[in-house]
Amino acid sequence: MALQDLETMSRNENGIETAIGVLKQRFGERLKTSKSLLEQHAHTMTYIPSQLPDAVVFAESTEEVQHVVRVCADYKVPIIPFGTGTSLEGGVNAPAGGISIDLNSMNQIIKVNAEDLDCVVQPGVTREALNDHLRDTGLFFPIDPGANASLGGMAATRASGTNAVRYGTMRENVISMKVVMPNGDVVKTAARTRKSSAGYDLTKLLIGSEGTLGIITELTIRLHGVPERISAGICQFETVEGACNATIMAMQMGLPMARIELLDALQVEMINKYSGLDYRCMPTLFLEFHGTSDGVNEQVELFSEIAETVGGGVILWEKTTEARNKLWKARHDAYYAMLAWRTGCEGIATDACVPISRLAECVAETQKDAESLNLVAPVIGHVGDGNFHITPLVMMDDKDEVARAEEFIERLNMRAIAMEGTCTGEHGIGQGKRRFLRIEHGTGADIMASIKKAIDPDNIMNPGKVVGYQE
Repeated sequence: MALQDLETMSRNENGIETAIGVLKQRFGERLKTSKSLLEQHAHTMTYIPSQLPDAVVFAESTEEVQHVVRVCADYKVPIIPFGTGTSLEGGVNAPAGGISIDLNSMNQIIKVNAEDLDCVVQPGVTREALNDHLRDTGLFFPIDPGANASLGGMAATRASGTNAVRYGTMRENVISMKVVMPNGDVVKTAARTRKSSAGYDLTKLLIGSEGTLGIITELTIRLHGVPERISAGICQFETVEGACNATIMAMQMGLPMARIELLDALQVEMINKYSGLDYRCMPTLFLEFHGTSDGVNEQVELFSEIAETVGGGVILWEKTTEARNKLWKARHDAYYAMLAWRTGCEGIATDACVPISRLAECVAETQKDAESLNLVAPVIGHVGDGNFHITPLVMMDDKDEVARAEEFIERLNMRAIAMEGTCTGEHGIGQGKRRFLRIEHGTGADIMASIKKAIDPDNIMNPGKVVGYQE
C-alpha cells in the first residue's frame, strides 16, 4: 500500500458529537476523549499512519456493547472494535472517526468444559491468561500468534501463528461465538457441538471479518490435551532453499511437526544480539515436536534424515523447559530485535503464503528483490504452512527508501498471488492490502462487498477495512 493511497472517509460530525453525548450519560468516566488514549487506540503496529477515533468506550458486557452499537446505529457513527492493539495493516484505525470500543475489560473465563475439550470466554481474555487458567487441567489452547493477543481479536483477524502447522488456525479452533450485529441484535453463530449441518456457517463467515460485520462478545473455543512430551531445538542449513526444502519434504511425508519456523541468517544475527543467544548466523529452523516419548523420537529421527539430505546440520536441542521457553521468546521478540538493529527505523511487517511446493522459490525470489532494491529485510515465518514474513526496515524520512519498500511489497504480493497463493496468510487485509484482495479474489471481492452491505447497510462497522461498497 502506498502511503498516498491511505483512505480518508467523510465524517459525520453532528452524529459523532450527538452519539458521544448520549454515550457519556450511560458510561460516564468509562468514555474517554483524551488525546493519549485516542492515539493508543489507533496504534497500528505498522508504518500506516494512525487515524484517531473521537472517543473510546470501555465496555464490560454484551449488553453494554449492544448499547454502544444501537446508539451508533441511530446516529450512523462508525464503531471500531479494539482488543490489545496488536493487529497489523491499520485494522484499528478510524478513517471516518467515531467510537473505539475497548473490550479488554470483558476478560472472564466463563466455563471450562474439560470433558468436551472446549471452553467459553469473553473476547478480552488473552491467550496467555487462558493457558495460565488451564495449567492444572492437562489442557491448553495452542494458537500462538506471538503477541499476547486477545481471543476476540484473534478470532476477528483469523489469527494463527507458530503452532498452526499442527493445531490449525482460529478458523479451526473456534466452535461458536456471540456477536453483536450492526443493528444491536446478538447472534449466536452455532451450537457447542463439534460439527453441524444446520444452515449457513455463520462462525466461519465472521471469523476473519476484522470487525466489519459485527463485534464478538463471547467465544466457545477448542482445547487440546497437553502432550506427554515436548522437545524443541534448532537445525541450521547452508542455504534458505535447503531449509525450505526440508520443510516441504517433512510436510509431504506427513510428519506431525508442532512448530517449524524459518529464520534467515540476518534474522538469526538480530535475535542473537537482542536476546543474548549465540547461534551461528545462518539459515535456521526452530523446531518443536509434540507427542508420546516414542512418537517424538520417531519424528526427530525422520526429520534429521530429511535435513541431512538438503544440507542441514545436527539438531541442537534445548534440554530444559527454561531453555525451550527462551528459544520461543526469542522467536516472538524477533520484531523488536529488528527495530533495535536499525535505530530509528520503522518495520513494514508484511507476509505472504503460497502452496508449500512453491515456498522455496517464493522466498528466494523475495530475498533477491530485497537485495536488488537495497533494503534491509529479514525473513521469518511459519513455513510449515507455506507462510513467511519479511520486514523491510525503513527510515520513513527517506522518501526514496519508502518508495523502494512499497515496490518490494507490491512485488511480494503479486508474486504470491501468481503462485496461487495469497497476499496475506495471517496479517489480514485491514487498510493496507485492500487492493491486493481485489486482485486475488476478482469478482469474489464483489460478493464480499455485497455481504458487507447487506449486514451493515450504513457502513458503521470498522469502515474502510477489508472491503468497501464501491469495490
